[in-house]
Amino acid sequence: MSTAVNDFLVLISGESASGKSASLLNLENPEGVLYLCTEAGKKLPFRSKFLEKVVTDPLQIPDAFDHAEGMENIHTIVVDSVTFLLEQYETQYVLPATNTMQAWGDFQQYFKKLMQDQVAKSSKNVIFTAHTLTLYNEASMAMETKIPVKGALKNNGIEAFFSINLMTVKKSLKDLEKYSSEMLIITPQDEALGFKYVFQTQLTKETVNTRIRSPMGLFSVAETFINNDTQMVLNRLHEYYK
Repeated sequence: MSTAVNDFLVLISGESASGKSASLLNLENPEGVLYLCTEAGKKLPFRSKFLEKVVTDPLQIPDAFDHAEGMENIHTIVVDSVTFLLEQYETQYVLPATNTMQAWGDFQQYFKKLMQDQVAKSSKNVIFTAHTLTLYNEASMAMETKIPVKGALKNNGIEAFFSINLMTVKKSLKDLEKYSSEMLIITPQDEALGFKYVFQTQLTKETVNTRIRSPMGLFSVAETFINNDTQMVLNRLHEYYK
């Protein structure tokens, strides 16, 4: 049984065009970032110096993690996004299968093994992005926001594999007035637009039906909304655990 755990594992989830990929802009030493794109080669919203690879087969992801362990220059691995990765697996390995029941079981095991083996044992910072979907939950009689996933993984959800799940949201500057910290910087461009794309780090009374989470004490109440800057989050994680 493996006792490995990666303290520097971050899930960034949110709706499309809410700032998930843009949050990678300030990653330090960008030449040391292995960027694995599962979204049909979609370009990043900025010019990067990342080591960019387009994933055309889900089995390339575990291989990439194994290969990166032997690359001292690689300090961070980004999978953008886990949503498209699992859809890719479904298309290539589940739908064509003659035994779909077994194929769905393999689907679950593929992701569990990736997270519990390659990701948990990785010595790199690991960042996954994911798309969210908001639907009505008849059991709780409330709208619920989560990462959509099929098969048995749906029971616990993708979020269960992460101790930190930040959501990218678009907030008006008026809504941000009561939050003030060094991690939330309002720029002249934000002021001109009247809103800012931010990370939400913990629950509020308006978002109790989301799956936002972070380790206790990692962020203060004043840091409920911070710049959507992944490097800023990694810096805080390294301070917290070391």
